[in-house]
Amino acid sequence: MASLNDLVNLNLSDTTEKIIAEYIWVGGSGMDLRSKARTLPKPVTKPSELPKWNYDGSSTNQAPGDDSEVILYPQAIFKDPFRKGNNILVMCDTYTPAGEPIPTNKRAAAAKIFSHPDVEAEVPWYGIEQEYTLLTRSKWPLGWPKDGYPGPQGPYYCGIGADKAFGRDIVDSHYKACLYAGINISGINGEVMPGQWEFQVGPSVGISAGDEVWVARYILERITEVAGVVVSFDPKPIPGDWNGAGAHTNYSTKSMREDGGIDVIKAAIKKLEARHSEHIAAYGEGNERRLTGHHETANINKFTWGVANRGASVRIGRDTEKDGKGYFEDRRPASNMDPYVVTSMIAETTILLDL
Repeated sequence: MASLNDLVNLNLSDTTEKIIAEYIWVGGSGMDLRSKARTLPKPVTKPSELPKWNYDGSSTNQAPGDDSEVILYPQAIFKDPFRKGNNILVMCDTYTPAGEPIPTNKRAAAAKIFSHPDVEAEVPWYGIEQEYTLLTRSKWPLGWPKDGYPGPQGPYYCGIGADKAFGRDIVDSHYKACLYAGINISGINGEVMPGQWEFQVGPSVGISAGDEVWVARYILERITEVAGVVVSFDPKPIPGDWNGAGAHTNYSTKSMREDGGIDVIKAAIKKLEARHSEHIAAYGEGNERRLTGHHETANINKFTWGVANRGASVRIGRDTEKDGKGYFEDRRPASNMDPYVVTSMIAETTILLDL
């Protein structure tokens, strides 16, 4: 008799052309991912070949019960690392039956910014450093003593060993699953607080950065589901003398990457300073608990920038300073930020804003 594992890993292509498409969307909280699957008659290669779908928005806090239908528009396709074969993951955004984006659909507004001719001409690149914390089901960091605390920070960042690195099997599984899916994941590392990790997505161009981060988060949630572990994107999961979790966003435009780009970078940073409060308001919930001026952060109320300064709001790397061109890092976004909002807002401020 076939085992459950045998059945889960059945290769559908042995018997049928049909595939399974897992439709993914962002739920009502703005951070909760939802998904459901449907059968398609044959493999597809682009979102335009996929049908729209719908779901009960009253069950996700996205629509009232008396008018609950929300429409899913397929926007990006990735290979499914769980079902494998020709099966796919589909990142969707959400609309009313009349075709209007619902309030929690942040992708639609971002797509408008990224389709602006001035933004398209600058080919904005993003590299997003997504930090997260692995927790037990009792919501205590993985590897920490029950109802207690580990030794102080210091040995855990990029650390190895059973007393320093907790959950590496989950982290490495996620890394490989993202590569399989076609996400441009560029690396992983253990973070400063034990039980905290980071993966990086990019360089990705424009709206694709948001699609890739959301699907990478989805894959991570699915893997932790299998492992019986909880993943937290809270920007300060443990109060006290412990690092928080961010989503540092590295950014460049075509002009910044060309000779003389350092002057374009400095002009962009000046624009970011002018809109500091607007960016902070959009950079993640609970970020005030993280941006304290301690633990490698700048104070939330003051904009600062510097070269190789991880205590600044915005950091320019040594190589960029030396080469006179390159990129900068916005260190303000929290780990629970919406990548559609953050990436498009940075492009809007640095490219479209006139001071």
